[in-house]
Amino acid sequence: MRLVRAWKAIFTLMAAALAAFILYAVRSEPVFEAGKGYEFYLGTSSSEIVCTETPALSKLFLPQVKGESVRYEGERFKELQEKFDAQLLFVEEAGGVTNYYLHSPKLGSGVLLEGEEVNLHIAVGNGQTAAGTPLIFGGF
Repeated sequence: MRLVRAWKAIFTLMAAALAAFILYAVRSEPVFEAGKGYEFYLGTSSSEIVCTETPALSKLFLPQVKGESVRYEGERFKELQEKFDAQLLFVEEAGGVTNYYLHSPKLGSGVLLEGEEVNLHIAVGNGQTAAGTPLIFGGF
């Protein structure tokens, strides 16, 4: 009887640990679908950012992910805007690249730009689309 109780206790602990890991994995799921070079931004501010280009599922094992970005072939602005139910805040154009700054209720907090809270940045140009949250850090 004692052995049965011990096995039940071990099974209960293992089940609880598995449930906790599944919850963590779901909450840590990458924001964007895989594309060319998924990048995570780590650190407390954009001036301290360390870029790590890595497979998207590695987010599970990275501490303090502050932002993410990915690149896709072709123009995918409308598709991404609809997927994230995002409101367009403002647009900038420079060097043949159009930058869209948006806010999505499906994403976390953002950064303040031109008096607006931006949490989704989409850049389109040269036959590619880059998307980042809260912004695309680095170059495009």
